[in-house]
Amino acid sequence: MKRAAVRSSYYLPRQMSPDLERLAALAVRFGANVQPGQVVAVSCEPGKEEVVRAIAAEAYRAGAKFVDVSWFDPHLKRARVLHADEDYLDYVPPWIGQRILEIGELRGARIGLTGPSAPGLLSDLDPVRIGRDPLPFVPEAVKVVNDQTTNWTAIPCPTEPWAELVYPDLSGEAAVERLWSELWHVLRLDDEDPVARWRERFDQLTSVAERMNAIAFDALHFRGPGTDLVVGLLPTSTWTAAQMRTVDGIDHAPNLPSEEIFTAPDPTRTHGTARMTRPLVLGGSTITGLQVRFEDGRLAEVTSEEHGDVLSEYLKRDEGAGRLGEVALVDGAGRIGPLGTVFYDTLLDENAASHIAFGSAYAVTVGEADRDKINTSQIHIDVMLGSPEVDVAGVRSDGTEVPVLTAGEWEI
Repeated sequence: MKRAAVRSSYYLPRQMSPDLERLAALAVRFGANVQPGQVVAVSCEPGKEEVVRAIAAEAYRAGAKFVDVSWFDPHLKRARVLHADEDYLDYVPPWIGQRILEIGELRGARIGLTGPSAPGLLSDLDPVRIGRDPLPFVPEAVKVVNDQTTNWTAIPCPTEPWAELVYPDLSGEAAVERLWSELWHVLRLDDEDPVARWRERFDQLTSVAERMNAIAFDALHFRGPGTDLVVGLLPTSTWTAAQMRTVDGIDHAPNLPSEEIFTAPDPTRTHGTARMTRPLVLGGSTITGLQVRFEDGRLAEVTSEEHGDVLSEYLKRDEGAGRLGEVALVDGAGRIGPLGTVFYDTLLDENAASHIAFGSAYAVTVGEADRDKINTSQIHIDVMLGSPEVDVAGVRSDGTEVPVLTAGEWEI
């Protein structure tokens, strides 16, 4: 019997088809740095099949023992939020988190494909019920990062619905062509040697991180339109950039693209207000016009133009959800911010602007003496507060301030 044609939400532009292996090679060979004999876990959503297949092929060429693909379908999340019993909404089957822990025990590699495949899918649903369902995030993902047992990366993958969200004046293949073109640029794949360009950028960011660590600021002060926020730091808060290393000595680039330096703040010493400069996509909803206020380290108020109640529900999940686990600085020399494109994808938007994150901290960004002081939570949600209009100063222990970022340029 002849099968009916099924229209995919994914287009691979003609001019990109011969180069899809370059994207896969960047993710596998440089981002995750897959080693011979490793199990490779790939996480993705429907609509990204062509890129998944290219990554799997490249991983096997790199010597992978097995490539394991897990799919998260946002339409199934919608069905759950709509119809599941109230008592079961926060239930996560134990094997989902155990799967990630097992990859860590096997010293495997992980590759995630970002970019919404169904933007706005949950926007019409009850935010309380959306906030009860934590998936696809599980806290075990933070544990393997803190244990440094996997070499991993995340990389964007276009879909038609995502492209039409980013470029509302375009549709179908034209929108996806445009998204591919901009992603090719921000991933530096438009360069003859993208890995060399990434290493140059990582060297720049590492140098800034080292200078920040040498000064050892007590806090950071963000100032800009609607923003007057002080984020306290721990005595051993350590600025990190671009690359990490596993316990077995495998270097990897956790995010591609990556234009940030980041550290763990003191979860008890954030105060003031901040206006977010980019939308946040969370739980299938797009949150716009977000403003927050902190008192004594804890979130005291959330307001927004649209869907801020979704974030509010996520931040009720546990004791640490309303405190900060990360603060990151992004200058204007990267490739994302100058485009002026809002991508509605945290991986990209957080690398266009300085940001803070609610929830879990990364233990690798503090010294051993402060490991028990960092924030812990079942969530990790990045929100962007940076722009060329938002200046950042470092605050010394005596209260004096030193300019760090002014109009998007490093001052230190």
